Amino acid sequence: MNSSGRVLEKYGGRNVIQGVRLKTACRRWIYEGRKAAMKLLREDADLFFKLMWGLQFFVNQHLRIWPDVQSVKEYAALSTLGKAKVRDALWQNSKLINAYLELNPDHLSALEQEIVCKWQRFIADTFHIFRFLKKNTIFIGKQSQVYVVLGIQDNLADIFDARPLPIMVEAVLLPFKGQIVYDGLLKIYNVSFGSGIRSDLQKTYMVAKQNARIITKLEPEADVKASVERPGKVSQEWLAMVEEIAKASERMRGGPVVQGAALTLLRASAKVAEAALKRMDGEDLWQLTRLAQNALRRLQTVLQRVK
Repeated sequence: MNSSGRVLEKYGGRNVIQGVRLKTACRRWIYEGRKAAMKLLREDADLFFKLMWGLQFFVNQHLRIWPDVQSVKEYAALSTLGKAKVRDALWQNSKLINAYLELNPDHLSALEQEIVCKWQRFIADTFHIFRFLKKNTIFIGKQSQVYVVLGIQDNLADIFDARPLPIMVEAVLLPFKGQIVYDGLLKIYNVSFGSGIRSDLQKTYMVAKQNARIITKLEPEADVKASVERPGKVSQEWLAMVEEIAKASERMRGGPVVQGAALTLLRASAKVAEAALKRMDGEDLWQLTRLAQNALRRLQTVLQRVK
């Protein structure tokens, strides 16, 4: 990516800067290159681009966007901006995917046809790249959906280097062998975000994470992360300990004002912890939490009066 707004392509380890500016100064195109990390395996990345270039070449032939391009090899050699024009036409005419599969000009195997067929479930949207995790990247869509996305040949964190998060992009998300990738091309907006937007995105991410709504697959049979919390051995041990604390705290009453306020907070907090470990109804947990907040405020008031 080049700070002047020019297009930086990476293919086979070589960087080629196209001497063309985009019509919209605030956006830049970037195609995947070759590095390593939070991305597909090399053989899967090669398969992805084999299928994508074949499909896009078919679209190019059908719509005659670049009539002089006569083979998939010639198509793959097009500039990023050249491919971008065909790529946009593909997602605007996604019914061509069925036409491509019916004709099967590239003699795809059954598995390869299934992969391409699932691309009809694509999601084209404006996203915020919110966080780079150890194994993937978090995208948040306009409707607050949270997606786990892999790079193809490049680690997305490497593509954006030291650019501050969040990053606003236009992208097309695709299912690929039980994971989510993007179609290899991003439109990047050169905008920065204040603390309000960052706070909203953090809240969206945490709500999705807590409620097991982070989307890791675009296949209908498994489109939401199956990470619902289940009681474990540790939780049961903790529950027994918290129950003992709650029981003991009930006997701790009276004494000086500060001590009494602190013990009231202890009892209220123990009840919140006990309810959480027992996975009580949300409304009941909220009520206990409000009581704990009241106890905290009372203790703070008492401490402010101390001279």
